[in-house]
Amino acid sequence: MMPIQPLTLAGELVTLEPLTTDHHDGLVAAVQDGELWNLWYTSVPRPEEMGAEIERRLELQELGLMIAFTARRNADGRIIGMTTYMNIDAANRRLEIGSTWNAAGVQGTGTNAESKLLLLSHAFDVQGCIAVEFRTHWMNQQSRAAIARLGAKQDGVLRNHSRLADGSLRDTVVFSIIDTEWPTVRNGLVHRLKFGSSA
Repeated sequence: MMPIQPLTLAGELVTLEPLTTDHHDGLVAAVQDGELWNLWYTSVPRPEEMGAEIERRLELQELGLMIAFTARRNADGRIIGMTTYMNIDAANRRLEIGSTWNAAGVQGTGTNAESKLLLLSHAFDVQGCIAVEFRTHWMNQQSRAAIARLGAKQDGVLRNHSRLADGSLRDTVVFSIIDTEWPTVRNGLVHRLKFGSSA
């Protein structure tokens, strides 16, 4: 697995482009669509915290621990969210797709499914990953269902895994897709996008 450099991944519905500070205002507008920061079991930045969150992701990218993307809808060029490759483990050819959020107005339109197809395709077909992981809060039923719809399998639950900003403890559900499963997962995602079953 070669070191991953910032890159652009383009699909029919969405383009994932390298995160920059120039995306700040567009990301603030996107996060205000649905006020996603009010969901206590997620870690979505508040509008006034967006600058610090961009800097945090870019600092982790400089350390080789993350590749940060801004998601842009192709139809109108609107910025709709953020996602990353994170916890990159080149020696073991593994990484996690996470720190993802999307504006409420684009959820269920296929942009998230296509984003995952782009990220997974690059991870398995270009980087040669043998496993890609997804993690979410036990209480985040929407996220858990979306990850399962991708074709990922639940590996287990890390109990009392981390402490949230409000002091509560998070039980983290861990899912993964391994390289031998990837062709089937890819076919499922392509079918969902083609026939409109795209949450």
